[in-house]
Amino acid sequence: MKDFLSTLGIEKINAGTSTGQDYLKTDSSEIITSFTPTDGTEIARVVCTTRSEYDAVVEKSQEAFNEWRMMPAPQRGEIVRQIGLKLREYKEPLGKLVSYEMGKIYQEGLGEVQEMIDICDFAVGLSRQLYGLTMHSERPQHRMYEQWHPLGPVGVISAFNFPVAVYSWNAMIAAVCGDTVIWKGSEKTPLCGIAVQNIVAEVLKENNLPEGIFGLITGGREVGEWLTSDDRIPLISATGSIRMGKQVAQVVGARLGKTILELGGNNAIIISKDADLEMAIRAVVFGAVGTAGQRCTSTRRLIIHESVYEEIKQRLLTIYKSIRIGDPLDSKTLVGPLIDQDAVDMMQKALEKVKAEGGSIVSGGRVLENMEGHYVEPAICEVENHYEIVQDETFAPILYLIKYKTLDEAIAYHNGVRQGLSSSMFTLNMREAETFLSHKGSDCGIANINIGTSGAEIGGAFGGEKETGGGRESGSDAWKAYMRRQTNTINWGDELPLAQGIEFDV
Repeated sequence: MKDFLSTLGIEKINAGTSTGQDYLKTDSSEIITSFTPTDGTEIARVVCTTRSEYDAVVEKSQEAFNEWRMMPAPQRGEIVRQIGLKLREYKEPLGKLVSYEMGKIYQEGLGEVQEMIDICDFAVGLSRQLYGLTMHSERPQHRMYEQWHPLGPVGVISAFNFPVAVYSWNAMIAAVCGDTVIWKGSEKTPLCGIAVQNIVAEVLKENNLPEGIFGLITGGREVGEWLTSDDRIPLISATGSIRMGKQVAQVVGARLGKTILELGGNNAIIISKDADLEMAIRAVVFGAVGTAGQRCTSTRRLIIHESVYEEIKQRLLTIYKSIRIGDPLDSKTLVGPLIDQDAVDMMQKALEKVKAEGGSIVSGGRVLENMEGHYVEPAICEVENHYEIVQDETFAPILYLIKYKTLDEAIAYHNGVRQGLSSSMFTLNMREAETFLSHKGSDCGIANINIGTSGAEIGGAFGGEKETGGGRESGSDAWKAYMRRQTNTINWGDELPLAQGIEFDV
C-alpha cells in the first residue's frame, strides 16, 4: 500500500458510512471497489450504505443541527478554520490520493486541496458577514429588517472529476451558515470521501463536537435517490451530468425542496484577430487537455477568426505532439488517464460521430493500448458548430475548431449550445471585450477576457445558466442558498397602523 493511503487512514476494506467522527458498523454486503485509472489495479474496497444506516446518518444530522445552529456563527467559523489548518497538514497525501484515484496530474491534485483550504479561509471571514438589510417602514414607530437563518441538513452530491473540492465549496459555506451536511461522493472516487471525512473527524473530536455535523454516505444511484427524495433534507446541491440534474430537479421539486445544480458545460473560447496569440494558445491547451478534458469548465470549442485560424491550428498541432501522457504522479506528465473504460469508449464514439457528420480529426484521438490504464491522445477536430456531437458535452480531451468571420457570428456560435457554464474571449480590442461581457455577449454564468475557461477562483460565485442548471456555489453571496430569508417588523409604538393606509376599526 502506498504511504499516502495509510497516512489518510485508507485501509484495504473500509466502512463507507459516517455520522461525522466514527464509521457505522455495517452488515452491508454491497461493496464498491476503487480502481486507479493509472493502471487499472484495485486500491481498496468500500462498503455501501444501507437504508437503515442512511436513516441513522440523517437522524444524527438533524440532532446535530439543533445544537450547531445555536453556536454563534464566528464560533462555527473557528471550527472551519481548524479544518483548513488540518487540510494544510494533509495537503500532500490528499493531493496524491486525488491524483491516484481520479487520474488528474499531481499538480492539479494539490491544486484541488488548495481550493479546499482557500474556501475554508473564505468561509471563516464569511462567518462574521452573514448580513441582512434594514428597510424603512411606511408605518410610524416601526422597524423593518431581514435576517438569515440556517436551513437544516444539506445534502451534497459530488462528481468524480473534483472529488474533494466541490464538496468543500458546499460543506464549509453551509457549516458557517449553521447547517449540517450529508455528503454522497462519486462511487468512482469513494476513497477521497473517506480521506476527507477522516481529516474532518480529527477536528470534530478535538473540539468535542457532536456526531452528525458532517456525515458521509457511500453508494450508487439508489443511495443518491434516498437523499434527493428525503423531505428531511431541505437543500440538495448536486454536481454531475445534465441528465442526472434533471432527475434531481424533478424529485426535489416535487417535494418543494431547494436545489443547487452544477451540470454540464460546453465551453468555448473565442480568439479574435486582435488577440495576444501567445496567451491564447497557453490558455487553450490547459483548458482543453487539463484533467484529460474531464473538467466541467474544460475548453471544448475554439471559435477562431478566419485571419488567424491556420496559425492557431498549426501551433496547436505542434504542441499536441509534444504533450507527455502518462502516470499522473510523475512530475513530467501533463495529461493523465481518463477515469475508466466507459470514458474511453465514449470518447471514441464521439470521434466516430465527428467523422460521420462531416468533420475531420486533425490530431490525436488514439487509445494508447500499449499503456496499462485508461490513456488516450487528446484530439483536435475541425467541425461546424451545428453538428450534433458538437452540441453535446463529451467528457474527454476533444477540442473542436470552428472558424468565424464577424464578432456577431462568433457570439452566435458561442451561445448556440444548450449549456452555459464558462466562456472566454481573447482580444486586445476593448470594444470586442466589452461586447462579449455585455447583455448581447456571452450567455454563460462565467465570462472571461484574456484568461481561459478553466481555473475559477473561489471568491466568485461559480455556476452556469441554461442546462448547466443555474446554481451558484463558492464565493460572492452564494451563501444565501444555504439559508432561509426572514423579514421582520417590530412595532415599538402604542398604536397599530396598517400598511397601505387601510382603516379597520373594531
